[in-house]
Amino acid sequence: QVYLVESGGGLVQTGGSLTLSCAASGRTETILNMGWFRQAPGKEREFVARIQDNDRTFHSDAVQGRCTVSRDSGKTTMYLQLNNLKPEDTAVYYCAAGPFYSALEKNYPYWGQGTRITVSL
Repeated sequence: QVYLVESGGGLVQTGGSLTLSCAASGRTETILNMGWFRQAPGKEREFVARIQDNDRTFHSDAVQGRCTVSRDSGKTTMYLQLNNLKPEDTAVYYCAAGPFYSALEKNYPYWGQGTRITVSL
């Protein structure tokens, strides 16, 4: 079992920046891939970014150029830095982890509880 806890959400103005953290515990040696997803009000959850155990990173088109996903040296804490935030970035952001290189939700068996980002005008 892997446990994930997100932190760092909050209220930010348009154009601002925010960094989310995701701390993993438990059987972290089974994790090959960690990702960020988000769910905006009234919308389905969508992929944002992910980082593989080989440190390759991937981002969705919606955040490309405004987003950096990274991990600490111990590879148990993942970060998501979002810059130039827009109102459409308002969502609950979820951290997820799994044993496969994938951006599909079904390949992430472990999920955090989510942290909310609200971007004001």
